[in-house]
Amino acid sequence: NITSSSFKYFGSNETTMQRILVTGGCGYIGSHTLVSLLSSTSTTYSVVVIDNLANSSCESLHRVADICSLSNFTLKTDGTAGQDSNGRLSFRKVDCCNEPALRAVFDEFKSQGGFSAAIHFAGLKAVGESKLIPLKYYEVNIGATWTLLNLMEEYDCRHIVFSSSATVYGVAKDEKAKLKESDEVGVTITNCYGRTKYMIEQILTDFHVSQSLENKKEWSIAILRYFNPAGAHPSGKMGEDPDGVPNNLMPFVAQVAVGRRPHVTIFGNDYDTPDGTGIRDYLHVMDLADGHVAALRHLDGGKGNTKLNVFNLGTGTGYSVIDMIEAMGKAVGKPIPNVIGPRRPGDVTIYMADPTRAKEEMGWEATRNLDDMCNDLWRWQTLNPNGYLKE
Repeated sequence: NITSSSFKYFGSNETTMQRILVTGGCGYIGSHTLVSLLSSTSTTYSVVVIDNLANSSCESLHRVADICSLSNFTLKTDGTAGQDSNGRLSFRKVDCCNEPALRAVFDEFKSQGGFSAAIHFAGLKAVGESKLIPLKYYEVNIGATWTLLNLMEEYDCRHIVFSSSATVYGVAKDEKAKLKESDEVGVTITNCYGRTKYMIEQILTDFHVSQSLENKKEWSIAILRYFNPAGAHPSGKMGEDPDGVPNNLMPFVAQVAVGRRPHVTIFGNDYDTPDGTGIRDYLHVMDLADGHVAALRHLDGGKGNTKLNVFNLGTGTGYSVIDMIEAMGKAVGKPIPNVIGPRRPGDVTIYMADPTRAKEEMGWEATRNLDDMCNDLWRWQTLNPNGYLKE
């Protein structure tokens, strides 16, 4: 059993292991971040994953345990909890909006040293769906964060990495300019999902300021604005497993390549770009996962300690829709069927990050390229044509 003596809090040099609470840790980005945390060589982490499994599968945790060589990760027969034999990876099926259930997790681990920090992924994330059920998005995304922050403050866990999104920038005034963290946010957001992310950023900002005004124990916060994650773990054991029709380009392309769908529809080929299709900043999901570990280190006694930190996570390089389809065709070894359709309302011409601040302040930069994204995605898709389903 792991006891409190095995752990340290941020700022302490007594021991080397840190317990991290990961909300929404069974999802695409969350599960890959678990691998980065559990594989870290600079710091030894243990993780407690909470997820209500509304849009994810706890099968991802079995894959994490396999990749990280954790022994005997086992779920209870009712699927509500799980743990490996050394307590490095624990799971509790909990909805972050359920305050009593989330409190029970904080209570359970308090006697074992509590949590050093939280990484907050949990939330609804489909842009199109958010336009149809906006109240649900506000209830879940903001409510979960409110509940989590209150409990973290009560249980003396004051370091958080928040999974935000580049959607907070909305429609940029200069579409061809790379987006900087200092650029305007919140004003031209085109969907409810993005507005919930922006509102949570504002909540975190107001909360951080309030702590310093009242001379309380200060919080250390990292807000990570993701651009377009793609790819999968290079083992092919983990990847994006969307429920129903994929909302993102690359899992859709992969499903076409494996024969689950007939073709990819390219929404518009008359943009002001070299091939007429929209350009986006894609980054490998493992680079994104590593960014969360870098953010934790930045908060742990680094220059980000006691500060509110905002970082873009992207490559700074743009690829068009056709670039992505052709790169996937190269990985697959055959062309990907595609057709041209009309533009979608709200789509912009170019959307790219300026990731300079992340490199300069927390030492993170993307190292994997477009071929890595496509090769790893294809390996995942061919080994798991139905995702995490066992058929």
